Amino acid sequence: MSPHEQRTHFEEQGYLAVPDLLSAKTLEACQHEIERLHQLASELENSGDTRSGSFQREPFTENVDREDGLPVLRKVENTRAFSEAFRDLASTPGLTSVVQNLIGQDLLLFRSTLMLKPAYHGSAHGLHQDSAYWPMEPPTLVTVSIALNDATSDNGCIRVIPGSHKWGLQEWGHIARADGEERTDRKDVDVSGQIDVPLKAGSAVCFHSLMVHGSGANKSPRPRNTALYAYFSPAVRYVPADGQPREKTFPVIAGLDGRTELTLKAE
Repeated sequence: MSPHEQRTHFEEQGYLAVPDLLSAKTLEACQHEIERLHQLASELENSGDTRSGSFQREPFTENVDREDGLPVLRKVENTRAFSEAFRDLASTPGLTSVVQNLIGQDLLLFRSTLMLKPAYHGSAHGLHQDSAYWPMEPPTLVTVSIALNDATSDNGCIRVIPGSHKWGLQEWGHIARADGEERTDRKDVDVSGQIDVPLKAGSAVCFHSLMVHGSGANKSPRPRNTALYAYFSPAVRYVPADGQPREKTFPVIAGLDGRTELTLKAE
């Protein structure tokens, strides 16, 4: 697709698949880094380090540890704080140019996360909109989900409801779901239009923060690892709930006259 076609598809459907963003060398480095982060998770947990809270164990598995003794992880939040590789990945030129085409030249980073679905027991993700959980307005962020290995229907690739970003902001409940559990507790949601978005390793899907999406459990012998980044433009405001910090500093990924970070204050 041309940049214009990409933007039009994103605005109409709420998502955009982008093939071949990462090289085989970068993918191999990411897989090695994921293993290092599992080791780090174990070390932080065993030492009682509070940073271990950024590493979440898989909630729906009988075996809390892998055969090598390392934890079975569901996700790692704030990866840029623990990994130079995943910090730099957010600024990959081929990636940022796609996002800039969708929301503008100035990009800030709201979230950097690893979503991990271990073989056979990676949990499902219930249907939700990202902006339902984020203190940012207007809800016009873009999440980029990068497949670090092949993402298929069998190992729990992302599912979207095309056009659902036009439904408006709604409430969705808890996200982590056991295999066999309903993907939503709501009875008023038409899920008949839901589609899988399989991706080859190194490809990505960008989706609007109001896009209704989820994913199935990993029933395959292959893991499904994903690097997630959520970007936003300076037009988006920080609107924390009562009791939350009244200001927050976000990394600048592109633009903003070369600044490295920007602090947003609640109005």
